[in-house]
Amino acid sequence: MTVTENQVNIGKKPPVILLTPEAQTKVTELLADEENAEELVLRVAVKPGGCSGFSYDMYFDTETATDDIILEYGTVKIAVDKESSDMLKGSTLEYEDGLQGAGFHIVNPNATRTCGCGSSFS
Repeated sequence: MTVTENQVNIGKKPPVILLTPEAQTKVTELLADEENAEELVLRVAVKPGGCSGFSYDMYFDTETATDDIILEYGTVKIAVDKESSDMLKGSTLEYEDGLQGAGFHIVNPNATRTCGCGSSFS
């Protein structure tokens, strides 16, 4: 599944995860530092663990499964496995670079509780 910004804006069902322009820029910068950037996707997943029950996992991956959901934002491709997609549906991946530190953050409307550090949820 490939989602473009236009599909999001014309009333189609929302993608599993949106990528903000700031996050897209940062991922593009990080990919530029990788030797095989054209082969990489940003894998976003949910795994058991963390103080609230689940935690987010993000990394560059060279492999995708046939049931992965693939989203494209410019030159950035995001892969989400089927199991994680249910817990991430409607989420937004943001990147902030401020005085309190820089980093990626997922805003997940499905999370009923999050921990103080923001990296785990239930």
